[in-house]
Amino acid sequence: MLKEFQEFISRGNVMDLAVGVIIGAAFGRIVDSLVNDIIMPIVGAILGGLDFNNYFFALSSAVNATSLADAKKQGAVFAYGSFITVVLNFIILAFIIFLMVKAVNNLRRRLEREKPAVPAAPPADVALLTEIRDLLARK
Repeated sequence: MLKEFQEFISRGNVMDLAVGVIIGAAFGRIVDSLVNDIIMPIVGAILGGLDFNNYFFALSSAVNATSLADAKKQGAVFAYGSFITVVLNFIILAFIIFLMVKAVNNLRRRLEREKPAVPAAPPADVALLTEIRDLLARK
């Protein structure tokens, strides 16, 4: 069982997946910071100083706070501002991944075009006739 696990973990695709997950998590944090620290403040400033993270509906009459953190301490809230931020985060992340995949595909296509074309092997009968011709020409 230990040997099977070692074979499984040493396969290239498992290691590639692990690296992808780690880089993806780090990239997700970068995009999260981009959305929360750069894009949402600009959007908020354009819309009159609004902070989407503090947009919520109180689901309990006991909630009278003005910030989301304080409101969550007082009772149940429907935090739609946080949801807007997460959706925007996802859209930006999906768009960046789309651009990366598009760039890799373009690079692959360019490399395919630059690769010299390998001539197709002649059919077996033509190859045989060529060998016979070459043998007769040597005599």
